[in-house]
Amino acid sequence: MTLVRFAPSPTGRLHVGNIRTALVNWLFARQQGGRFLLRLDDTDTERSTPEFARGIEEDLVWLGLRWDLIDRQSGRLHRYDEAAARLKASGRLYPCFETPEELSLKRKTQINAGKPPVYDRAALRLTDPEKAELAKTIVPHWRFRLEPGRIDWDDKVRGHVHFEASNLSDPVLLRADGRPIYTLATVVDDIDLGVTDVIRGEDHVANTAIQIQLFRALGAVVPGFAHTTLIADAAGEGLSKRLGSLSIASLREDGIEAMTINSLLAHLGTSEAVEPYLSLDELVRHFDLGHFGRATPKFDPDELPRLNHRLIQRFAFADVADRLPAGADERFWLAVRSNLTRVAEAAEWWGVVHGPIRPDIADPLFAEAAAALLPLEPWDETTWPAWTKSVAAATGRKGKDLYQPLRLALTARPHGPELKSLLVLLGRERTLARLLGKEA
Repeated sequence: MTLVRFAPSPTGRLHVGNIRTALVNWLFARQQGGRFLLRLDDTDTERSTPEFARGIEEDLVWLGLRWDLIDRQSGRLHRYDEAAARLKASGRLYPCFETPEELSLKRKTQINAGKPPVYDRAALRLTDPEKAELAKTIVPHWRFRLEPGRIDWDDKVRGHVHFEASNLSDPVLLRADGRPIYTLATVVDDIDLGVTDVIRGEDHVANTAIQIQLFRALGAVVPGFAHTTLIADAAGEGLSKRLGSLSIASLREDGIEAMTINSLLAHLGTSEAVEPYLSLDELVRHFDLGHFGRATPKFDPDELPRLNHRLIQRFAFADVADRLPAGADERFWLAVRSNLTRVAEAAEWWGVVHGPIRPDIADPLFAEAAAALLPLEPWDETTWPAWTKSVAAATGRKGKDLYQPLRLALTARPHGPELKSLLVLLGRERTLARLLGKEA
């Protein structure tokens, strides 16, 4: 069975960049009839907090991205030790004694000479007595020895990918203090938990080449891989600080709907037009990992309110009933939803309908003439066109000169929902009072 994973570090709240990765993994799993694993990479004890972990879970639940399994790296440290011991025993993990300063100098020297900054494997040339002597004053870090040759895989987004191992540095897998590096920990987790497909950003492509050798060194089946392009801002630059600060929590507080975020991020990087989907089930039916291209997708935060508006137009009363003012019914919702960018804005129009408001009347004589022509109730949506036709005939006004003064008198606002619907909600008594300049 397909198993994918989303593995955030609980060192902050989720934002548009990493939630796109979570969403693509979740949609792929559901489309394949598989499972979605949430794995908290919480080995960074200095920055990881329980509050951030809870925040990640809250954000995923709000977006509808519920997980089938959950795990935490902090509970698996013994497995990384066991894997490291196995690699040491096979000769694939070797101790290195260079200081950070020495490594930095080596890299600068190689770059100045026009060579790639690849580790020179000086530690492999040390004799056992030399290692023993260095170990008296230096605690080593440990590198994974890459085997020579091509590293190939068929990427579900990028197509066929290959690296020459000689162009890659032997990666550090264990720090001097014994803590495992991400490269080792994530491979051990993927093996133990049975991850079948790894879907992540293209900044991990080189890591994948290394990890493929690591999977094999640990005697495991290599999973499938897909690397999506990274998000850029509207100007085409890399994910800017402004975009990175767009946390899911802040978007939720701003009134952006969960399915607005899901709808946009699921299609960012594909050739498909972005459409507002009402549910994740609907989105799954239209999702195809193969539709992701190699061009850098541009994320414009200003698109969210526009898409939010389009989504709200699809909401039935039942979708929002618990978020509307007390007493609001379906007739009210259908009357105002076309004018909303956020559901919370319905409260403003509830106040407009039920008042009190101060009518905006620039021409009292025109307003009085319109009031005198108000038909008797009952009213329906044919009342507005019939009434305004009679007002136009009596006053000679038409177009904006006819409709704008009536809108200002009835709502005290220059724009808003269609008055043929609002008029029914206002009723004759309240409409008459407002035309006569009374707060109602």
